[in-house]
Amino acid sequence: MTIKDIARESGYAVGTVSRVLNNQPHVSEKARRAILAVVESRNFTPNSNARLLKQQLNSGVAVIVKGAHNMLFASILEQLQAEIRKRGFPTFVTYLDESENEVEQARRLCQERKPLGMLFLGGNLDHFRRDFSHISIPCALITSSARDLPLENLSSVSTNDREAAAFCVNYLYNQGHRNIGLLGGQITGSDPSFARLQGCRQAFAGLGLPFQLRRQYQIARFSMSSGYKAMERLLDSFPEVTAVFAFSDVMAMGALRALRDRGKRVPQDISLMGFDGIELGQYSDPRLTTVRQDDQALAQRGAELLLSRIESPAPRACETVGFTLLYGESVSPPTPAARNPRVR
Repeated sequence: MTIKDIARESGYAVGTVSRVLNNQPHVSEKARRAILAVVESRNFTPNSNARLLKQQLNSGVAVIVKGAHNMLFASILEQLQAEIRKRGFPTFVTYLDESENEVEQARRLCQERKPLGMLFLGGNLDHFRRDFSHISIPCALITSSARDLPLENLSSVSTNDREAAAFCVNYLYNQGHRNIGLLGGQITGSDPSFARLQGCRQAFAGLGLPFQLRRQYQIARFSMSSGYKAMERLLDSFPEVTAVFAFSDVMAMGALRALRDRGKRVPQDISLMGFDGIELGQYSDPRLTTVRQDDQALAQRGAELLLSRIESPAPRACETVGFTLLYGESVSPPTPAARNPRVR
């Protein structure tokens, strides 16, 4: 008899059986009694065949992180690992480039490491639509929503990117800005960027502001160096810009340096707003005004949604968490000189 046989006969997941056999916490008394009853009735002795037991035990929770330079993901990951460790599960982390297919990597990990469940930090929903049907273990997507995907083993927790981006545009508008530029990711391959762009467009339309994608939107990866280059292109394509909304704080940090190198003062000449609320932005000069995603709630709920499905049958859930505005020093009303570059 193997650990999988015990799981099947008791009606509990392999991970729950594993924790009972190893006398680990975070198992209900009802589950513990049911599993031990099966063990006793079958005369199962785990220590008598440790090698076989080790082969049957799956290797914990896999975490796939898209983008090694995303500081928000680094913060969420640290908290995720702590939450999962408290529940008695090991984790192993795989980093991918932003352009890679995270679902293909997940399929390989399922074959090689046989994880109990999997968490995705960031993701392209097109990959999930096309390739995810081959994955059967419980999974959860963090920072992107799986609400519109008909995948019963994929939960999600995310910020409402469209709503938050629209909020940012409205905030800049209320500060007096009418020429607002955007820095964001690939809109066909990055669902958060697509949703944020849709939110911005919705806000522009509602405010009666024209928006020209080629002039006002520059594509950047989620890194400082890419944000720097995108800011340079935006200054060339949209020289009348008085405010910039970057779709991540790391992009905004690169944009801030590019503006300084072009002789632009922030916020006197051009205001700058970010997205994420990472700690670094509060130590920049000027401090970054940004929308803060609740990284603690994203980590805690992401772990809970996944582990609840590993431990017992449960329906998938797709949740959103709130966002808040972090006031900094990088946004102010446009000066007459900023509105009209000829006025000095």
